[in-house]
Amino acid sequence: MPAAATTLIPENTPTPHHTSGIAIHDLAVRLRGLPPSLGPVRLIAVDGHAGSGKTTFAGRLAAALGGAPVLHLDDIASHERLFDWTERLESQVIGPLARGESARYTPYDWHARAFGPPRPLPPAPVVVIEGVGAGRRALRPRLARLLWMELPREESWARGRLRDGDEQRAFWSGWVEAERAHFAADPSRPHADLLVRQTPEGYEVLTGPAGISGPGQDVTHGDDVSAVR
Repeated sequence: MPAAATTLIPENTPTPHHTSGIAIHDLAVRLRGLPPSLGPVRLIAVDGHAGSGKTTFAGRLAAALGGAPVLHLDDIASHERLFDWTERLESQVIGPLARGESARYTPYDWHARAFGPPRPLPPAPVVVIEGVGAGRRALRPRLARLLWMELPREESWARGRLRDGDEQRAFWSGWVEAERAHFAADPSRPHADLLVRQTPEGYEVLTGPAGISGPGQDVTHGDDVSAVR
């Protein structure tokens, strides 16, 4: 389904009331107004190809949400389990949050190749989970909204390789094949409520394939763009 058209709002320009675009802070208000999807939590997923800018966008969204906790799936995955981490996420994060309890997960250290000490994740009103596979089939019933970073995979991977440098070249070779296989078996984009596009002026947030078009549904964020991660 083609994305709905938006009007890009110039940097630092307030959104006119008569347009369909709304700023990221208004998007945050809309997300906070959703019914909880996981116990008391509204779980918001930011998915996309590696290198597509998920971490940067998730951080900005979390800030607009008043400092919402962000779970990076890089902390849940590992060298041995690039995508086979659903059970670990369920036991350490999803289960406790569903019960209204603070989660405690052990973040993976990609240099030491070992899991670190437990880190708390409170059952805040909104929790953002970002990373490749955040919109996977097993998680979608727990999500209040699924956002997809709309950047072609080859361009995303090129950005990721540039970011990580030559020392990660061998890792990237294995990662690309693993990501292809994951999305072939369990695609996220067709189920996205919103598509996020990065532009020179900021972000466009569009109605996704699973979203419902309507007045005010399209979102535009016109803040300046920092480096993509």
